[in-house]
Amino acid sequence: MIFSMTGYGRAEGKAGNRQVIVEVKSLNGKQFELNSRITPLLKAYEADIRNELMRILKRGTIDLAVTVKQEGAGKPMQVNTELARYYHQAMTAIAADLKLEVDGHPEHILATLMRMPEVVAADTDTLPEAEWLEIKQLITEAAERLSRHREEEGKAIEKDLLANINGIETLLKAVEQYEPARIERIRQRINSSLNEWAEKERIDMNRLEQELIYYIEKIDFSEEKQRLRTHCAYFAELAGNGLADGIGKKLGFVLQEIGREINTLGSKANDADIQKIVVNMKDNLEKAKEQVLNVL
Repeated sequence: MIFSMTGYGRAEGKAGNRQVIVEVKSLNGKQFELNSRITPLLKAYEADIRNELMRILKRGTIDLAVTVKQEGAGKPMQVNTELARYYHQAMTAIAADLKLEVDGHPEHILATLMRMPEVVAADTDTLPEAEWLEIKQLITEAAERLSRHREEEGKAIEKDLLANINGIETLLKAVEQYEPARIERIRQRINSSLNEWAEKERIDMNRLEQELIYYIEKIDFSEEKQRLRTHCAYFAELAGNGLADGIGKKLGFVLQEIGREINTLGSKANDADIQKIVVNMKDNLEKAKEQVLNVL
């Protein structure tokens, strides 16, 4: 079983009196790359979040969104009473010094004091360790759901990949029916050339033998066929071995080797029918390359 790199996971729950929603999405990526949108409450835990997601998801471009909503009353406010008293004393002293009448309405003075800098400020909101662990559990749950989604998509990808590799193997077998005619055409072409030149000048048989050996080796593609079969078998073996770190990269490397053998086969074929088969092999190969980009 292979895993896809694309998927989606969501988890929702509570951490203390906070409502928490976690969403994780993943796309193709050569390495692990995290894009996160999290509340300032979680900034201190960014490294822990990254490590947890990397442990579960391994590779890909990951988008994480964590929404934390406070239930009940809003964020508490803090009043600096000492600073307010200092402001009041200063205001009273200035009024006395300037012989100003002080307004007899205390609510007006209070309203002024409450607007003075730093008298009223939001209480610093911190995340208790127990609540962080609850949020971390939700992040883990969302990531595991994404992983299960990847597994389901991986089944379809594996099916398509193996179908394309099997297609290449089937086409390789089809080459065999054209090989006798190919060899006969090459033999006739060599004989025709020999007859043409033999009428004009004497042939050096030793040199001719060397040239024939060189030419036969140049057009022989039996080794390429064998290596192509071996690479296709190895690809199927890797795909069926289950999830492993970097399996997508390994499959990509094997496809590169398959491509080299197909190209060499085409260049040596020197036969129109076999060239058509090679074109269809390349079509299967390109489809497999597109699919393997999405393998974890």
